[in-house]
Amino acid sequence: MADGSIKIALVGAGMFGGDVHARAYADLQRFGIAGQLARVGLESHARKLSPVKFDLVAVATRSEKSARKAAASFKEQTGHEPKAYFGDEPWSDILRDFPDLDVMAVATPDHLHTQPILAALKAGVHVITEKPMCLTIHEADEIIELAQAKGCVVAVDMHKRYDPDHLRVRDDIQKRIGEPLYGTAFLEEPLEVSTSTFKWVESSDPFSYVGPHWTDLIWSYYRSKPVSLTAVGQKKRLVRDGINAYDAVQVRVDFENGMSINFHNNWITPPDFEAPVNQGHEIVGADGKVESDQQYRGFRWWNAGGGSRTANNHFTREVSRPDGTKGYIGYGVDSLTVGLVAICSVKFDGASLADVASLYPTAEDSRITCALVDAAARVRDLNFKYMAEGKGATVTARFGPDGITIVDPNRAAEGADKVFERIYTKPI
Repeated sequence: MADGSIKIALVGAGMFGGDVHARAYADLQRFGIAGQLARVGLESHARKLSPVKFDLVAVATRSEKSARKAAASFKEQTGHEPKAYFGDEPWSDILRDFPDLDVMAVATPDHLHTQPILAALKAGVHVITEKPMCLTIHEADEIIELAQAKGCVVAVDMHKRYDPDHLRVRDDIQKRIGEPLYGTAFLEEPLEVSTSTFKWVESSDPFSYVGPHWTDLIWSYYRSKPVSLTAVGQKKRLVRDGINAYDAVQVRVDFENGMSINFHNNWITPPDFEAPVNQGHEIVGADGKVESDQQYRGFRWWNAGGGSRTANNHFTREVSRPDGTKGYIGYGVDSLTVGLVAICSVKFDGASLADVASLYPTAEDSRITCALVDAAARVRDLNFKYMAEGKGATVTARFGPDGITIVDPNRAAEGADKVFERIYTKPI
């Protein structure tokens, strides 16, 4: 039986950190982890981990106001108020004040993941991070190498793996439809995300932001590496609001097993749309096809003044308790749970990273997505430039044992001696 505590610090308390992470940790603070384990097939750990206490000791954001608000909200839910931190690098103060910290949960903007992850690992602290783990393959390697050296778990919140429909595809349907041929995966975010919710959209793009959900899901289905990629993006809607960011990005990835998947993402869906997001995917195989509409699963309602609405009751939902409080469960929480089980196994059982690698979405898994995000951003920007010049979207990326190569036929016309540029030299 494990007998001890897991001290957690949450860095980033915005849309996802302040909701999903904070509410998940609030339930852990009050009731422990045992009740969550059957949902992810890890109930064999329940008796061992039932005595473990979870303590959110700190919450950090950029502004003092949001940090104190997040800490106060957690106190309302649990009776316990974590210490509030704020500033440009609040994780440094947390690591100084809590030398025995076990977990740093990173829910900062996409382009700000790497710094707190590395700081935590250098201090020997495990990490649970939002997707994407980072935006470049070089940063991914740095994180992986340091995690291995320190023996620390880096669990990436790839929660679409835990959607019950996707588990059915992974474990059953993909075997029925035969060898994969081609497919499409899409996730379209509301306009408010890019115009008001996030202030950092010019430092990211729709594919980098939500595409990793799908690239990781396809990886979890087939474990097939990418061999080539092309990407294009458009800037028409957001520039009207003075925001120099892509409205939408489309990325096609070809894989070693011969399948070709198109990833379509935008963050300009009008506010009148009936759901929080529009999302789904389909895969055509040699012997069949699977379709998964994550936006409309057959649950719809309408009312006067409210229009027609749909909801995803699988992602997170509240469960009423006899005491009047509400539990918080769903596949959005499941992805955090599996990372914490791995961390508990390392801390209390002395398990190695290899021992627990099958339990959660690892940094090594995320390396594939980081490579795709990195290459797609480069190819997208070049193709955007060439499209504006009337040259067409002719740039591609190649992945393989020799790394990542950008293939650009226009380089020859501009005086370069080769049409390709090697941007990464380690095997993918």
